[in-house]
Amino acid sequence: MADESILDLAKRIKSIADIGLIYSANNFDKERYADLKGISEKMMADELKLSPEVSAKIFIDCTDYPTPKVDIRALVLNDKKEILMVQEKVDSCWSLPGGWADIGKTPSEIAIQEVFEETGIQVSCKHLAAVFDKRMHPHPPQPWYVYKMFFYCVPDEPLPTELKPAFDVLDAAWFAIDALPPLSKDRVLKEQIEAVYQNIISQNFITLFD
Repeated sequence: MADESILDLAKRIKSIADIGLIYSANNFDKERYADLKGISEKMMADELKLSPEVSAKIFIDCTDYPTPKVDIRALVLNDKKEILMVQEKVDSCWSLPGGWADIGKTPSEIAIQEVFEETGIQVSCKHLAAVFDKRMHPHPPQPWYVYKMFFYCVPDEPLPTELKPAFDVLDAAWFAIDALPPLSKDRVLKEQIEAVYQNIISQNFITLFD
Protein backbone atom coordinates (compact mmCIF):
# COMPACT_ATOMS: atom_id res chain seq x y z
CA MET A 1 0.00 0.00 0.00
CA ALA A 2 1.29 3.45 -0.88
CA ASP A 3 2.01 5.97 1.87
CA GLU A 4 -1.25 7.60 2.87
CA SER A 5 -1.60 11.36 3.05
CA ILE A 6 -3.72 13.19 5.62
CA LEU A 7 -6.42 13.43 2.95
CA ASP A 8 -6.29 9.66 2.31
CA LEU A 9 -6.58 8.93 6.02
CA ALA A 10 -9.49 11.37 6.38
CA LYS A 11 -11.32 9.58 3.54
CA ARG A 12 -10.82 6.25 5.31
CA ILE A 13 -12.02 7.64 8.64
CA LYS A 14 -15.11 9.11 6.96
CA SER A 15 -15.87 5.77 5.31
CA ILE A 16 -15.59 3.94 8.66
CA ALA A 17 -17.80 6.57 10.31
CA ASP A 18 -20.43 6.34 7.55
CA ILE A 19 -20.52 2.54 7.85
CA GLY A 20 -20.86 2.80 11.61
CA LEU A 21 -23.74 5.27 11.35
CA ILE A 22 -25.57 2.97 8.93
CA TYR A 23 -25.14 -0.34 10.74
CA SER A 24 -24.70 0.45 14.44
CA ALA A 25 -27.77 -0.09 16.64
CA ASN A 26 -26.17 1.46 19.73
CA ASN A 27 -26.91 5.16 20.23
CA PHE A 28 -23.67 5.69 22.15
CA ASP A 29 -21.70 4.24 19.22
CA LYS A 30 -23.68 6.37 16.77
CA GLU A 31 -22.63 9.51 18.65
CA ARG A 32 -18.97 8.48 18.43
CA TYR A 33 -19.29 7.71 14.72
CA ALA A 34 -20.97 11.08 14.13
CA ASP A 35 -18.02 12.74 15.89
CA LEU A 36 -15.57 10.85 13.67
CA LYS A 37 -17.55 11.82 10.59
CA GLY A 38 -17.41 15.49 11.55
CA ILE A 39 -13.68 15.34 12.31
CA SER A 40 -12.88 13.58 9.02
CA GLU A 41 -14.93 16.06 7.00
CA LYS A 42 -13.20 18.98 8.75
CA MET A 43 -9.80 17.41 7.94
CA MET A 44 -10.77 16.96 4.28
CA ALA A 45 -12.16 20.47 3.98
CA ASP A 46 -8.97 21.92 5.49
CA GLU A 47 -6.70 19.87 3.23
CA LEU A 48 -8.70 20.80 0.12
CA LYS A 49 -9.30 24.40 1.26
CA LEU A 50 -13.05 24.04 0.76
CA SER A 51 -15.47 26.75 1.82
CA PRO A 52 -18.30 25.80 4.23
CA GLU A 53 -20.77 26.18 1.35
CA VAL A 54 -18.89 23.75 -0.88
CA SER A 55 -18.32 21.33 2.00
CA ALA A 56 -22.04 21.25 2.74
CA LYS A 57 -22.77 20.20 -0.85
CA ILE A 58 -20.05 17.52 -0.96
CA PHE A 59 -20.33 15.93 2.48
CA ILE A 60 -23.91 14.72 2.46
CA ASP A 61 -25.30 11.97 4.70
CA CYS A 62 -24.50 8.47 3.49
CA THR A 63 -27.48 6.09 3.31
CA ASP A 64 -25.73 2.97 1.98
CA TYR A 65 -22.36 1.28 2.27
CA PRO A 66 -19.79 3.78 0.89
CA THR A 67 -17.96 2.63 -2.23
CA PRO A 68 -15.56 4.32 -4.71
CA LYS A 69 -16.85 6.46 -7.56
CA VAL A 70 -16.02 5.16 -11.07
CA ASP A 71 -14.51 7.30 -13.82
CA ILE A 72 -14.57 5.91 -17.38
CA ARG A 73 -12.04 6.96 -20.07
CA ALA A 74 -11.70 5.87 -23.70
CA LEU A 75 -8.48 5.70 -25.69
CA VAL A 76 -9.23 5.91 -29.42
CA LEU A 77 -6.56 5.79 -32.14
CA ASN A 78 -6.75 6.84 -35.79
CA ASP A 79 -4.79 5.24 -38.63
CA LYS A 80 -1.80 7.46 -37.76
CA LYS A 81 -1.80 6.07 -34.21
CA GLU A 82 -2.82 9.49 -32.94
CA ILE A 83 -4.92 9.73 -29.77
CA LEU A 84 -8.37 11.29 -29.66
CA MET A 85 -8.59 13.95 -26.93
CA VAL A 86 -11.06 16.57 -25.73
CA GLN A 87 -10.41 19.98 -24.18
CA GLU A 88 -12.22 20.40 -20.86
CA LYS A 89 -14.15 23.59 -20.12
CA VAL A 90 -13.32 23.55 -16.44
CA ASP A 91 -9.57 24.10 -16.88
CA SER A 92 -9.02 24.43 -20.68
CA CYS A 93 -6.72 21.39 -20.53
CA TRP A 94 -7.07 18.10 -22.37
CA SER A 95 -8.25 14.62 -21.43
CA LEU A 96 -9.35 11.35 -22.97
CA PRO A 97 -13.10 11.32 -23.66
CA GLY A 98 -14.99 10.11 -20.62
CA GLY A 99 -16.73 10.91 -17.36
CA TRP A 100 -18.49 9.43 -14.35
CA ALA A 101 -20.16 6.05 -14.77
CA ASP A 102 -23.96 6.19 -15.04
CA ILE A 103 -26.30 3.80 -13.23
CA GLY A 104 -28.06 1.51 -15.70
CA LYS A 105 -25.24 1.35 -18.25
CA THR A 106 -22.25 -0.96 -18.46
CA PRO A 107 -18.73 0.52 -18.30
CA SER A 108 -18.17 -0.13 -22.01
CA GLU A 109 -21.50 1.52 -22.87
CA ILE A 110 -20.40 4.61 -20.96
CA ALA A 111 -17.10 4.72 -22.88
CA ILE A 112 -18.90 4.46 -26.22
CA GLN A 113 -21.47 7.07 -25.19
CA GLU A 114 -18.85 9.56 -23.97
CA VAL A 115 -16.78 9.32 -27.15
CA PHE A 116 -19.83 9.93 -29.33
CA GLU A 117 -21.24 12.74 -27.19
CA GLU A 118 -17.92 14.57 -26.87
CA THR A 119 -16.51 14.07 -30.40
CA GLY A 120 -19.26 12.73 -32.70
CA ILE A 121 -17.33 9.51 -33.43
CA GLN A 122 -18.99 6.10 -33.20
CA VAL A 123 -16.69 3.51 -31.63
CA SER A 124 -16.67 -0.04 -30.27
CA CYS A 125 -14.85 -1.15 -27.13
CA LYS A 126 -12.20 -3.79 -27.79
CA HIS A 127 -10.31 -4.10 -24.53
CA LEU A 128 -10.40 -3.07 -20.88
CA ALA A 129 -6.92 -1.56 -20.87
CA ALA A 130 -6.56 -0.47 -17.25
CA VAL A 131 -8.25 -0.14 -13.87
CA PHE A 132 -6.43 2.37 -11.71
CA ASP A 133 -6.97 3.43 -8.11
CA LYS A 134 -6.67 7.20 -8.37
CA ARG A 135 -4.96 7.37 -4.97
CA MET A 136 -2.03 5.37 -6.36
CA HIS A 137 -1.28 8.01 -9.00
CA PRO A 138 -0.20 11.67 -8.62
CA HIS A 139 -3.53 13.30 -9.43
CA PRO A 140 -4.47 16.55 -7.69
CA PRO A 141 -6.26 15.93 -4.37
CA GLN A 142 -10.06 15.68 -4.28
CA PRO A 143 -12.69 14.58 -1.74
CA TRP A 144 -13.83 11.42 -3.54
CA TYR A 145 -12.23 7.99 -3.68
CA VAL A 146 -12.12 7.04 -7.36
CA TYR A 147 -11.42 4.00 -9.54
CA LYS A 148 -10.52 4.85 -13.16
CA MET A 149 -11.32 2.45 -16.01
CA PHE A 150 -9.61 2.89 -19.39
CA PHE A 151 -11.06 1.21 -22.49
CA TYR A 152 -9.35 0.80 -25.84
CA CYS A 153 -11.92 1.73 -28.49
CA VAL A 154 -11.82 1.62 -32.29
CA PRO A 155 -13.94 3.66 -34.76
CA ASP A 156 -16.91 1.82 -36.27
CA GLU A 157 -16.71 3.61 -39.61
CA PRO A 158 -14.42 5.89 -41.61
CA LEU A 159 -13.51 8.85 -39.44
CA PRO A 160 -15.29 12.14 -40.19
CA THR A 161 -13.19 14.95 -41.61
CA GLU A 162 -14.28 17.17 -38.73
CA LEU A 163 -14.84 16.33 -35.08
CA LYS A 164 -17.97 17.57 -33.30
CA PRO A 165 -17.10 18.79 -29.79
CA ALA A 166 -19.96 18.59 -27.30
CA PHE A 167 -21.44 21.54 -25.41
CA ASP A 168 -19.47 20.57 -22.30
CA VAL A 169 -16.03 20.54 -23.97
CA LEU A 170 -14.15 23.31 -25.76
CA ASP A 171 -12.58 21.26 -28.54
CA ALA A 172 -11.65 17.80 -29.78
CA ALA A 173 -8.53 16.83 -31.71
CA TRP A 174 -5.99 14.10 -32.46
CA PHE A 175 -2.51 14.12 -30.88
CA ALA A 176 0.64 12.07 -31.35
CA ILE A 177 1.86 10.25 -28.23
CA ASP A 178 5.05 12.33 -28.22
CA ALA A 179 3.16 15.63 -28.62
CA LEU A 180 0.41 15.49 -26.01
CA PRO A 181 -1.25 18.81 -25.09
CA PRO A 182 -1.44 20.20 -21.52
CA LEU A 183 -3.42 17.59 -19.62
CA SER A 184 -6.35 17.96 -17.23
CA LYS A 185 -4.53 16.10 -14.46
CA ASP A 186 -7.61 15.57 -12.36
CA ARG A 187 -8.86 13.34 -15.21
CA VAL A 188 -5.80 11.75 -16.78
CA LEU A 189 -2.01 11.69 -16.45
CA LYS A 190 0.68 11.47 -19.11
CA GLU A 191 2.10 8.25 -17.68
CA GLN A 192 -1.35 6.62 -17.72
CA ILE A 193 -1.89 7.48 -21.39
CA GLU A 194 1.62 6.28 -22.27
CA ALA A 195 1.22 2.97 -20.42
CA VAL A 196 -2.12 2.16 -22.05
CA TYR A 197 -0.92 3.35 -25.47
CA GLN A 198 2.24 1.24 -25.40
CA ASN A 199 0.30 -1.90 -24.44
CA ILE A 200 -2.09 -1.36 -27.33
CA ILE A 201 0.62 -0.58 -29.90
CA SER A 202 2.59 -3.65 -28.87
CA GLN A 203 -0.63 -5.70 -28.91
CA ASN A 204 0.11 -6.73 -25.35
CA PHE A 205 -3.55 -6.86 -24.40
CA ILE A 206 -3.30 -7.25 -20.67
CA THR A 207 -5.28 -5.13 -18.26
CA LEU A 208 -3.13 -2.83 -16.17
CA PHE A 209 -4.34 -2.35 -12.62
CA ASP A 210 -3.80 -0.36 -9.43
